[in-house]
Amino acid sequence: MAELVTDTAPYLVLARKYRPQSFETLIGQEPMVQTLRNAFRTGRVHHAFMLTGVRGVGKTTTARILARAFNFADEAGPRPTLDFTREGLHDRAIIEGRHIDVIEMDAASHTGIDNIREIIDSVKYGPSSAPYKVYIIDEVHMLSTQAFNGLLKTLEEPPPYVKFIFATTEINKVPVTILSRCMRFDLRRVPPDVMTKHLQGLLDLEQITCDPRALQMIVRAGEGSVRDNLSLLDQAISYGGGTINADAVKTMLGLGDRARTIDLFEDLMAGRIAPALETFADLYNTGADPATIISELAEFTHLVTRLKVVPGAAEDVSLTFEERERGVDLAKRLGMRSLSRTWQILFKGLEEVKAAANALQAAEMVLVRLAYAADLPTPDDLITKLQSMPNASAPAGGSSASAPRGGSGGGGGAARLAEVPQYEDARPQSAPQSAPQPTALAGPRTYAELIALAGEKRDLMVKHALESSLRPVSIAEGRLEVALVEGADPAIIQTLSARLKTWTNRTWMITLAREAAHVPTIREQRQAQERTATEAAHQDPLVQAILETFPGAIVRVNARLEQIPVEAYADAVRDSEEEDDE
Repeated sequence: MAELVTDTAPYLVLARKYRPQSFETLIGQEPMVQTLRNAFRTGRVHHAFMLTGVRGVGKTTTARILARAFNFADEAGPRPTLDFTREGLHDRAIIEGRHIDVIEMDAASHTGIDNIREIIDSVKYGPSSAPYKVYIIDEVHMLSTQAFNGLLKTLEEPPPYVKFIFATTEINKVPVTILSRCMRFDLRRVPPDVMTKHLQGLLDLEQITCDPRALQMIVRAGEGSVRDNLSLLDQAISYGGGTINADAVKTMLGLGDRARTIDLFEDLMAGRIAPALETFADLYNTGADPATIISELAEFTHLVTRLKVVPGAAEDVSLTFEERERGVDLAKRLGMRSLSRTWQILFKGLEEVKAAANALQAAEMVLVRLAYAADLPTPDDLITKLQSMPNASAPAGGSSASAPRGGSGGGGGAARLAEVPQYEDARPQSAPQSAPQPTALAGPRTYAELIALAGEKRDLMVKHALESSLRPVSIAEGRLEVALVEGADPAIIQTLSARLKTWTNRTWMITLAREAAHVPTIREQRQAQERTATEAAHQDPLVQAILETFPGAIVRVNARLEQIPVEAYADAVRDSEEEDDE
């Protein structure tokens, strides 16, 4: 019976086999390395370090290299350094994680105060053989509040032979009291060009051939994490049986064909829904996930938008030939509004696909929506087209108060109708553009100024009562005549009197009118004018054309409200009293 022959040495994954052992082999973190080199050269080495960054960028690796630097020693004695021209006495044990004076702790599984007490107790004793005792605490944000508090004093004044190195992916969860006692380094994602060069170098050492397009896919999927990229590279080597080709990586990652994705994008932008659905079906049948296809479309939309605003982005080495050439062409042909609309549809559609019971159907509906939206004109184009129609002239009667103005400009009435804005201000138009600042003896001269004064004093209760609970009859220097609406609290009169005395440093005489039902409140005035303006807008031929084009649309007019003069209130009261007498 034949025996299975295996290699005596266990396989070591690439992430461990090529783990950096010095800062010369650590990629993508040059600012941090330069800072540390200067600190070691000048002897200004901190006692505590905080390393933060996304997964796989080298936080734990940096911590071990620092522990090696602190404890470097040779025949001449201990001398902390970052220049590892040769291996020191303690280097091998530190790199392999088995040195007695370099203590590594995972805070995710040691979160309590008892674990920190062990550290506090052991800090009292010096290192056994190395120059420094180094504590490396990974995922430090997982420590409990009590554990953090217990660490504070030791972290602030540690013995001279102790160094702390913390690592975390969620720096916002670390208390500020801890951060303030550490030298912080934010490790960055590795750029695509640096990552591509690094991975290609490792493949050369492993003597493995790799399609450049496959390497681009891996680098893109790794998102700047060295460990993620190396894990994907390991997976691709196994999947391809020792070689890496684009088709295998595409299948492994569940990606669609990049060129076909761009074909799909072009069909959607041209409104060709039938070819678009056929292309989508082909991508799906070859193994691409529906959510992945929508995500790739959104990613390509973002790329085209970047190429439109930053043409130099085409030099990115992680871009494929199709992305670079066809992306630049599409960026020239597509408008920014169309790209923004496409992004919004895809972004919301991706959430729908992920939440749907049938992802395939949800994705197809997103594509249908996008294809039909691509044919829709922009608001400016629509207004220009409608204005060119024979029946889109000015409204009869010469009234143009509610008609939108402007054509293709961004600030005319067309934009206001399309964006459906709300009223700008609740105050009548005849109120001053800037409410006068009341002095110690000066008071409001109009009811509008009185409302503005209440708003300036941030007295929302009084301001609301002036607008909704009181009917203004007349106002003069030191005198105010109002009427209460039905159901209003009479106590507002006493409150208003006290406020006016405080605001103007004088006593006001406030009287209640007996009959003022015909006098509208400011709120009633606003509602009446809003109805009038909306009705006038609906009579405009251009608005009618828009409503016919978009059934179910709602028109709101952005108009500043006109104020009925206070004198008119008094006239309305007198007319009402005369009618009653007759």
